Amino acid sequence: MDKCINEYFLFGKEFKNCEEFEKYNISLGKSLYEVIRISDGMPIFLREHLSRLENSAQIMKYNLSITLDEIINGILELIHKNNICDGNLKLVINYQPNNTLDERFLAYFMPHSYPTKQQYAEGVKTITYHGERTNPNAKVINSDFREKVNKKIKDMSAYEAILVDDAGFITEGSKSNIFMVIGSKVITSKVENVLPGITRQFIIKACEKLNIVVEERNFHERDIESLTGLFISGTSPKVLPIKSVDQFSFNSSTNPIVNSIMLGFEAELIEDKQKIVKFLYNRSINK
Repeated sequence: MDKCINEYFLFGKEFKNCEEFEKYNISLGKSLYEVIRISDGMPIFLREHLSRLENSAQIMKYNLSITLDEIINGILELIHKNNICDGNLKLVINYQPNNTLDERFLAYFMPHSYPTKQQYAEGVKTITYHGERTNPNAKVINSDFREKVNKKIKDMSAYEAILVDDAGFITEGSKSNIFMVIGSKVITSKVENVLPGITRQFIIKACEKLNIVVEERNFHERDIESLTGLFISGTSPKVLPIKSVDQFSFNSSTNPIVNSIMLGFEAELIEDKQKIVKFLYNRSINK
């Protein structure tokens, strides 16, 4: 079960003390979730995260009675009550066993680990892991799969595991998306085969602005050695270079394409913060 940090979490529309968190068992049944990065007190890519939450519910044919306005109000108040500047906020919609109408909404700050300056400068170690997530387009908690992958990552002292499907094609990271570079082109798995990551979406947008070609296609693990660089994308890592995949080493952190994308994504973050400020201002004066 996740750990709740800071002072308060949200259960439905009620604010509870984090000391009570273990009473609200969300390990039973099925759960949809989103992890939103809070930066300078603002929920980054908020609208995109909520849109994906709705999409996950549609894919899984789950009820979603809580409104987006209620979720937004809860997020903003939770940030304020906990006086948070930076961190990761998790949204969970839990459905108890055999009852997809019994919907429980929780929002809470969870422990986070952002890459160090050294990891951005040098890249990180990754491994391949043969396995696929069920319903890859939906962000659904799968504790058994998560535990197996985490054990392999820990045993191999790796940062992340790159998932490989039954046909030998690279799909995504266990908790991230994966981008690969060959020359001046960027390759990533087809969106129907992976979780449509929010960071992934804005990386592709940044590449378009930088006139970097992105190909969404299958890439076989046997061709890993042909790559000139790779990187991880996600809420916590943002754009993180990879220095090794199993026994193969790469100079991803010095690759000009990877470096351009890192800068381009940071520009997207700044632009989104400006949009959030405007959105929240307009929302407050229209109440």
